[in-house]
Amino acid sequence: MESTSIVAKGLDDVIVGDTVLSSVNGEKGELIYRGYNIDELADCSFEQVCHLFLYGDFPSGDQERALRERLAARYMIPKEVVDFICFASIIEPPMATLRTAVSMLSCFLKEARLDNEEELRETALQLIAKIGTIAAAIGRVRKGQLPIAPNVSFGYSKNFLYMCNGEVPEDIVTKTMDTSMVLHMDHGFNASTFTARAVTSSLSDMISAVTAAIGSLKGPLHGGANTAVMKMLMEIGGVENIEPWLEKALKEKKKIMGFGHRVYKVLDPRAKHLKRMSKEWGERAHEKKWFQMSEKLEDLMMEKKGINANVDFYSASTYYTMGFEPDMYTPIFAVARMVGWTAHVIEQLKDNRIMRPEANYVGPIGKKL
Repeated sequence: MESTSIVAKGLDDVIVGDTVLSSVNGEKGELIYRGYNIDELADCSFEQVCHLFLYGDFPSGDQERALRERLAARYMIPKEVVDFICFASIIEPPMATLRTAVSMLSCFLKEARLDNEEELRETALQLIAKIGTIAAAIGRVRKGQLPIAPNVSFGYSKNFLYMCNGEVPEDIVTKTMDTSMVLHMDHGFNASTFTARAVTSSLSDMISAVTAAIGSLKGPLHGGANTAVMKMLMEIGGVENIEPWLEKALKEKKKIMGFGHRVYKVLDPRAKHLKRMSKEWGERAHEKKWFQMSEKLEDLMMEKKGINANVDFYSASTYYTMGFEPDMYTPIFAVARMVGWTAHVIEQLKDNRIMRPEANYVGPIGKKL
């Protein structure tokens, strides 16, 4: 028996709530964070945009420094979490380890009262500060190296790179990571953010909400897409193989990762910044192949299918040229998106109603034993 109600599979075009945090305009190809176009913010520091999300305004120099110090004071993670990472990173995928490690933090952090915004912000700062340390440790253990303790004198992106590589990054490297983090911080009611808000709507705690969000981001149709892009490029192998590979893939109706978007009908506004970064890093590392392959594939996809690249496409070659293994791309995505998730949890609680959508039952009725 079919319902007469309209069924919106995947909640397409269904508005489930209000937000002041970010706006995604698919027709214009526009992304807004709290009133600022992403083009205005792309060159800002992690701390500046983090402040914008958590406190509602762009920080002064003193406010930015104060937030940097507050985050740095919370970088450290408990030994029990480090021990778990050293064990789990060897036997399970990075996002599974990240999910469980973040969940473990509930053993060590005071649960915030849901009607106390100051306590909620404190939990948000703890999660934002610690997820970078967790992700960096996972990456090192997977390479057979020991985790590195954070350097509290470093800003967020600089410290993250230091913990990943064991070397103090040059300013240009830190700047690239800042830009990447900012571009990935939030994006409307995407799958993982909606998950966080749905969990919060039941008046569950913030750590439960972001743990669920990490589980959503883990999927290859969401946060795992940039990893799939890099593996696709590695499978293709070289610029000369792009056209025959694409012809075969399109004939077989294979999904070409990194193209198209559920919301954007034009170019993803984040993609242009990542394309520039991919080109710059290819030149810097004397490894132009991945950018050249990406650009060739982008041109052919537009020519043959009229489909634009999305944020995942050029982030893949950028991260790879920076020295990150493809399996670590999604954890890096989660590090950035923790800012948006926690801000959405706080916002959901300000005008909460438990989410309870209807289902369209299409099974049989009237059965008898």
